[in-house]
Amino acid sequence: MVTAPLTTLAFDADDTLWQNEAYFKMTQERVEALLAPYCAPDEFHTRLLETERRNLGQYGYGVKGFTLSMIEVAIEASAGRVPATVIAEILAGGQDLLAHPVALLPGVEETIRALSADFRIMLITKGDLLHQEEKLAASGLGPLFDDVHVVSEKDEAIYRRCLGQDAARTMMIGNSMKSDILPALAAGSWACHIPGEHEWELERAEPPQRDARFHRLENMAGLPQLLAQLS
Repeated sequence: MVTAPLTTLAFDADDTLWQNEAYFKMTQERVEALLAPYCAPDEFHTRLLETERRNLGQYGYGVKGFTLSMIEVAIEASAGRVPATVIAEILAGGQDLLAHPVALLPGVEETIRALSADFRIMLITKGDLLHQEEKLAASGLGPLFDDVHVVSEKDEAIYRRCLGQDAARTMMIGNSMKSDILPALAAGSWACHIPGEHEWELERAEPPQRDARFHRLENMAGLPQLLAQLS
């Protein structure tokens, strides 16, 4: 049972509200094919992951950092021989990602709209500010959120800042164990993990052990029933 009534629901955005990682994977496969003369797909994947990890502190999360990291790998893997036409194709892939239509995941709009009658609804997401604001506007979900936070990183300090004294009465809902679940729990919040179809390797983490505030659902449609059980 919840010791204090939950009053606030905080949602992640990418791969929680709308599809995201699948488009990154398709773009990566497109670039892997372009760079086949210089490195095998497995090598490109490994190089890209290492480069993204190294660049996070400088570029942050999102399409722009992803695109710059792919260009960096292309130059390094080809020893500087990659033609400008291939670099242009990589840039085009990034531009396509930025312009990609927003596709809501099943049950998202109906669930949030229903819960907004009884809970304060927040968005806490990381990534490029402009792109995330554009996706939120395109999703049509914007009016349902009472508060929106686009942050450069999700850690315990960020959740404490965003949730303040309401942390113990808040449930964070998201697809990333590393960014949405563990730091929210550490900040004193409840958390519900809804895994996405695709998972970026840099977001992987082990689930918490024996924490009564942690829950897991297969999809967003199960959230109202979970909250009813906890009330």
